[in-house]
Amino acid sequence: MSEWRPHAGPLAAERMGDHRAHRIMFVHGFAQTGNSWKPIAEWFARQGFLVTLVDLPGHAGSTNVRADLRRTADMLAQIGGVGTYVGYSLGGRACLHLALMYPHLVKSLVLIGANPGIDDAGERAARREADDTLCEHLQEIGVEAFLDEWAAQPLFGTLQLTPEQRADRLRNTADGLESSLRMAGTGAQGSLWPRLRELNMPVLAMAGAEDLKFSAIAQQIANAVPSGSARLIGGAAHAAHLQQPEAVVTAIAGAAV
Repeated sequence: MSEWRPHAGPLAAERMGDHRAHRIMFVHGFAQTGNSWKPIAEWFARQGFLVTLVDLPGHAGSTNVRADLRRTADMLAQIGGVGTYVGYSLGGRACLHLALMYPHLVKSLVLIGANPGIDDAGERAARREADDTLCEHLQEIGVEAFLDEWAAQPLFGTLQLTPEQRADRLRNTADGLESSLRMAGTGAQGSLWPRLRELNMPVLAMAGAEDLKFSAIAQQIANAVPSGSARLIGGAAHAAHLQQPEAVVTAIAGAAV
């Protein structure tokens, strides 16, 4: 298997594998980094795929990049080209935008714990206000304490970060994470629910079975798209790819066409 090598583009990115092979781009969630996907991406590289990891705007190697979800989708399309796109949470929302904006690039789409948006304008405004308050809290306590609080949320169930995973997340900065929340948070995003029927590629929506909210959303996504399916990952909460990576690999492998 080849080594990770930098990939030039508007976001910090790495690639592994044969450039002639089917491409898979893995896109991380809020407060994570591209490295969060490495164990899963390396499995696919060993199977002959060309895999790409990115650091999203405001994160790690892209900490100084500022972008909303539409601009993020532009950058992901420029880096990834034609292939399968796999996005978790914030990354899933970015990949949804990409699939709607550049459907010719997306052979298949895999979403994990991703929300197409909040339909109700009042609820969306309340979420934006909550995200703004969270940004103020982040700046007040600093990135290290914030990341520890973030990972300890009930949303993530029994997830325990390794020292290496925690150190990797500490490459994020308070200013970068604040920009991501303000520009690409769920409160800042318009609802994509009415447009899901436009997706003309196979779509797999996944969620951890212990994440009841996103389990229901995954089924709703699967029902809304023409070629959709849903899969719940047992023994996992919101970050299923970190808690049950082998099950997630199996699910992605069946969808990467």
